[in-house]
Amino acid sequence: MEVSPPIFNPLDRTNLATAVVNALLEQEPIRLTELRRFEGAGVYAMYYSGAFDLYEPLLMANRENAWRVPIYIGKAIPAGGRKGAVSEDHQSEPALFKRLTEHQKSIVQAANLEAADFFVRYLRVDDLWIPLGERLAINRYTPLWNYFLDGFGNHAPGKGRSRACGHSGFPLGLISDSSFQNGGLNERAAVCGVGHLVAAA
Repeated sequence: MEVSPPIFNPLDRTNLATAVVNALLEQEPIRLTELRRFEGAGVYAMYYSGAFDLYEPLLMANRENAWRVPIYIGKAIPAGGRKGAVSEDHQSEPALFKRLTEHQKSIVQAANLEAADFFVRYLRVDDLWIPLGERLAINRYTPLWNYFLDGFGNHAPGKGRSRACGHSGFPLGLISDSSFQNGGLNERAAVCGVGHLVAAA
């Protein structure tokens, strides 16, 4: 019995999300410290190019401007977006730029990371498609910091600082895995985390 192939629907949620992710990947990576203010909301992918030894697999994957494996993927939605109260002129707000600036401030707090070692691809997107694009990109790449840093880029509660993913100085609120609280990036994160994510890319 002959089986007909599925009918392609360009408006399927997965196909719409794929279009957003593909457009994001077409953007030229920019050094995080060289970003200039711009307007709009959207999605982004961050890449590491520094010398932190446990991230060497990421460095190797991203060398020679290959940028194969992001360390973090995120989104910035317009003000009021979480409550469904987006204004008509929301793309005139620098939501995405502000989000990336928050990330830079968090990275600066880490004793063994340099903000200049991070590059970012970003894409301004209509607010309706932002969550779809972010979700698919995270599922495709499973970025390390999306799984081991809770709330990266947010203002952390309290005044304390501890160690997150082996980086002394990150706000306490960013720690999502108790195994990181007493001694840096452990074997599980180094081997099953970084190595696995790079191999799967």
